[in-house]
Parts: sequence; C-alpha cells; structure tokens
Amino acid sequence: MAPLSVDRLLPTQEAHDLIDLTREIADKVLAPIVDEHEKAETYPEGVFATLGEAGLLSLPYPEEFGGGGQPYEVYLQVLEEIAARWAAVGVAVSVHSLACHPLNAFGTDDQKQRWLPEMLGGSLIGAYSLSEPQAGSDAAALACKAVPSSGADGEDGYLVTGTKAWITHGGRADFYNLFARTGEGSRGISCFLVPDGLDGLTFGKPEEKMGLHAIPTTAAYYDGAFIPAERRIGDEGQGLQIAFSALDSGRLGIAAVAVGIAQAALDDAVAYANERTAFGRKIIDHQGLGFLLADMAAAVDSARATYLDAARRRDAGMSYSRQASTAKLVATDAAMKVTTDAVQVLGGYGYTRDFRVERYMREAKITQIFEGTNQIQRLVISRGLMG
Repeated sequence: MAPLSVDRLLPTQEAHDLIDLTREIADKVLAPIVDEHEKAETYPEGVFATLGEAGLLSLPYPEEFGGGGQPYEVYLQVLEEIAARWAAVGVAVSVHSLACHPLNAFGTDDQKQRWLPEMLGGSLIGAYSLSEPQAGSDAAALACKAVPSSGADGEDGYLVTGTKAWITHGGRADFYNLFARTGEGSRGISCFLVPDGLDGLTFGKPEEKMGLHAIPTTAAYYDGAFIPAERRIGDEGQGLQIAFSALDSGRLGIAAVAVGIAQAALDDAVAYANERTAFGRKIIDHQGLGFLLADMAAAVDSARATYLDAARRRDAGMSYSRQASTAKLVATDAAMKVTTDAVQVLGGYGYTRDFRVERYMREAKITQIFEGTNQIQRLVISRGLMG
C-alpha cells in the first residue's frame, strides 16, 4: 500500500496530534494485518481494544462521560484515516459512534451516568439494530415487537420478539441499540439499550458478503427476551425520531469511510503509475492516464470537502440533514468511481487479489447501500429542496 498523501487543514494543534496518533496506530496495527484477515475472513481480536485505549472510539462525545470532546470535523478525519487502512474497521468504529448517540442525545441523566462512561471508555464496542428482513430503508415498517411485561422479580419491562437484520458486529458487540414496535404506525417505535448476553437473544451465522469480511454482519433473533424498562431510551414511541437523528451523523461517518477507501485507491494507483513503464516512459506521463488520475484526485478532494462542510454545520449547531445526505451520496459515488478507475490503472493486475485495489472496489460498493441507499439520499435531498 502506498503512503497516504493527505495534507489536512485542521482547526487545532491537538487535532493535528490526534491525526498523527491515528496514522501511527493505523500503520503499525491495522495495515500489517488487514490483508490476512480480509482474505481469511477472520475477526481481528484486540484491534478495537487498541483503538479504545488510544481514545479513538469516543472522539465526538463529551469529556465528562469519558469521550474525546472533539468536533465532528476532526472525528470524521480520524475515521477516514482508519478506513484508508482498513475499511471494515472504519465502518465498525462509525457504527459504534452511531450506537452511542441515542443514549448521549436522548438518555436521562441517570442513564448517562450509569452506562455512557463504560460505552465511551474504550473497552466496549456497540452495534445498531434498526433494519429488519422486510424493513430496510422503510423503518416505519418495523415488525419486531416489545410488549410491556414484568420480569421474574416483578421488574417492569418489555418482552421482545422478532428478527433484526444487517447488524454490523452482530454477535460480537457488547451492546446494541434496538428499535422495536411498542405501538401502531410510525409513532409506535421505541428505542432500547440491549446488553450482550441477554436471555432470549441469539444471532444468525455471518452474512457471506462481497467485502468487509473481517467484521461480521448478522441477523438477531429475539424470542421473548426481557428488557427492563430502565433500558428504554427516550419516551415510548420516540424511536424513529431517535433513529433518524442518529442516521444523519451515521451518514457522515460512512461518507468519511468512503473517502478513506477512495484515497487509498488513489494513492495505490498513483504509486503504480509512477513505477510502471510503457512505451519507454512512466505510464503516469501518458496524458490519457494522467488525466484519469487527475479526475480521481478531484473526486476525492471534492468528496472530502463535502463531508467536512456538513460536519462543520453540525459542529456549529446548524441544520445539516440535507448536507449529510449530500455528503453520503457524493462521497460513496466517488468511492465507487475512484476504486473502479484504480483497477483500470493497474490493468490486469488490478483484477487480481495480489493488489488491494480490487478489495477497495468491493468495499466501496456497500457504502452506496448502507445508512440509507443513495436512492434514499436523493429522496431526502429532493424533499429538503421542497421545504
């Protein structure tokens, strides 16, 4: 893998130091083992503990609860650096941040004091459980039910029955944000903070995916699992509001991951073009290929600028929902185009697993699908234009 060539404009010296730390860890811990784990489809034991110890799993959250207190502008660039070395790990870090959002934004003071420090402390990894087999983009169609009930000791709570799908880190995570139906219609969804090891909760076998092989994606099966009422986040029926507020931030995370993948593909393509010769000169000196690389660089730079604009709006307390969808759309489409072009630059070698660009291309595809497909992003953007 070629060294990354990003010259970042950051708001503080602390942010520069954080990027340097991230690069050091990513280059020493992630880059040397990514190929073997992705090819063997094996889980990277200890990787998230290392990231957690360095404080890289809780950057955008308040320091009072153990977070890094960093603006989203900085957090996303850290995430991009991680994803440029290992997209599956970058996605999992983004999902973990997404999974901490409901408690941080909608939890009571008591709930935050009780659970948030451990969730942000670096020793736990979280997952997000919104989609179902028949309800992906249409979250209002959720069927998994949470029925009010009493536990064995008379504790108030809910019995949950149903299936959730497409859970990143399913079966490996320490906690899950579950969205389940407690009433009718779109206002009948509630949010719960579910601990790992809950009685009545099991997971399916990992999905056989095109990419992101090292981190499992599974279904979850709730068979009368009892969740105490104290683990409901927000009011009953507030679930979709919570889910959608988190998804705006999650879409920015995926945009940053996509830019990381695209940057890695660009750098590998440039390095190859500077080494490979044809007709007596480096292939980068041939205008047709040089212009292709220029378009790739422009796409990466534009995508990064787009997600940073949305992040800065978020940091400033401005509305950023449409900008988040724009960033997710632009960045993931750019990643798909740039990685495809990187394969083209390497020619036949790019189509083999001896070079990483074919993996980047496979990984880029999923970024156009999860956290809302790019067709859904266009729907969000068009509705924003209609006011």
